[in-house]
Amino acid sequence: MRKAIALLAAAAAVATLGVTSASAADPDVAAQEDFNPARLAWTSCNDATTPALQCAMLEVPVDYKDPRGRKISIKVNRLPATAPKDKQQGPILLNPGGPGDSGLWMPAYISGKVPADVASTYDWIGFDPRGTNGSDPHVICDAHYFDAERPDYQVSQGTAKAWLKKAAGYAADCAADWSWLLPHMTTVDSARDMESIRRALGAPKINFYGGSWGTSLGSTYGQLYPSHVRRMVLDSIVGPTISWYDHNILQDKEHQRRFDAFAEWAAKADSVYHLGTDAATVKKAYAQVEDALRKEPVEAAPAPGKIGPAEFEDTFYGGGYNFLRWPRMATVLSGFLTQHDTRPLAIAYNRYAAPSAGDDGTFPAYNAAQCTENAWPRDWEVWKKDQAKVDAVAPFYTYNNMWYNAACMFWPYQGNQSGRLKINGKGLPPVLLFQATEDAATPYEGGLAMHDALPGSKLVVQNGGSFHEILFHGNACLDDTFTAYLRDGSLPDGKGRIAKTCAPEADPDPVYVTPPPAAAKALTGAAAAEAGAGRLAPGDPEAVHGVLR
Repeated sequence: MRKAIALLAAAAAVATLGVTSASAADPDVAAQEDFNPARLAWTSCNDATTPALQCAMLEVPVDYKDPRGRKISIKVNRLPATAPKDKQQGPILLNPGGPGDSGLWMPAYISGKVPADVASTYDWIGFDPRGTNGSDPHVICDAHYFDAERPDYQVSQGTAKAWLKKAAGYAADCAADWSWLLPHMTTVDSARDMESIRRALGAPKINFYGGSWGTSLGSTYGQLYPSHVRRMVLDSIVGPTISWYDHNILQDKEHQRRFDAFAEWAAKADSVYHLGTDAATVKKAYAQVEDALRKEPVEAAPAPGKIGPAEFEDTFYGGGYNFLRWPRMATVLSGFLTQHDTRPLAIAYNRYAAPSAGDDGTFPAYNAAQCTENAWPRDWEVWKKDQAKVDAVAPFYTYNNMWYNAACMFWPYQGNQSGRLKINGKGLPPVLLFQATEDAATPYEGGLAMHDALPGSKLVVQNGGSFHEILFHGNACLDDTFTAYLRDGSLPDGKGRIAKTCAPEADPDPVYVTPPPAAAKALTGAAAAEAGAGRLAPGDPEAVHGVLR
């Protein structure tokens, strides 16, 4: 019954959102001044790898328009500066994207990627955005939404009704249990939480590094509180004006380009993978495996369930974020087709795509931000027509991406928030921007648009680069530019629209990723240990961060 009620509410919520601007006179900013966060009470995180890491919880209002109302808690951690006081440069807040991804891993990891003489001058601050991960509460809508085996993504397989029912049910589950919080989980809300963190730290200004959706979060904070920004770095940038619906269409086309690049790479390595000597033949191999899984899904062990076509596609789309996955992806196809071996597929699925048990991860936060911040089509016929046009030129990812975002068709809070802010950079210091030309998740146009929106910003472009979040992969041209800015505010001196250009990393060597020995076809022992479950550790070369879909 509660789902039916929530669905009716969702169907009725059809108001649209505009793009608004913020100023010092913003009443919500003024209201935040009435909220005085407590100073953070730091305790040890009991992290054996980084003993100096400290943790705290920060109480903030659910609704900053009602600063004395209901409260929630944000989990925060820090790696304190160790330089002499007169050399310290204040806190640097960190966000990897999502929306909703945890930032608690970032202080130890990113500070370790920066020379010690610079790292020691900052307090490195990570946090879990409201409603996610270690923050309280942690929103869970349908813990089994991603359980395998899910309906086929391809509408040609007759699964549209199943996906529409599934997406509507998810929106209803969220509305039934979290209607008091979800309307207040937008990017603007998280930016105001950052301001509460700043005040709880007692810092007059903050520094910021954000990637993927974190670029939207950082630029939003800068628009709301420009006088509180000291330095800001945005890596792999969401365009400041594009709607989330249109952003997904850009992603679909860029993911197709990256899949085409993978196919060309694998074709050159036919002596290793035996998938064909041209890209078209490699793509046919991919389609052949997907068709086989439609007829007979395979066991996903150690993850529960089976790997069908949807799980297969989820295993592969991450290659558009991190091309170091390409050898394993090619091994999956080769093992399946040339050796009738499904173990590489099961290992890859567990490493890249298997959901965490009993949790829908950051999916509620993703929807709470994206579905609420822009008007989405509420009519399936509109989606079907639009997406068919995109699929005609970008079939690799279009329907996968469409169904991932389909809850926005039914989301009940559209129109209840101010939406994405208009970014004009007024009052901000120079912002350092990083963007790869071949980024599939945050396409190149976004970096150009953000540069145009932020007067005085400097744009560093990795020409031919394709990592999503391009820093910290060992590219000295990129990383040294970041370090120089953190050290003393130095910026590239290029005068054009692009201040500096860096070269891409080399393609990975074609290596057949041999599965570890197993006594049986089912993964056991070392194979199960390698496959693991859930997301890879941040330091793994094949990991992806800020997964904006």
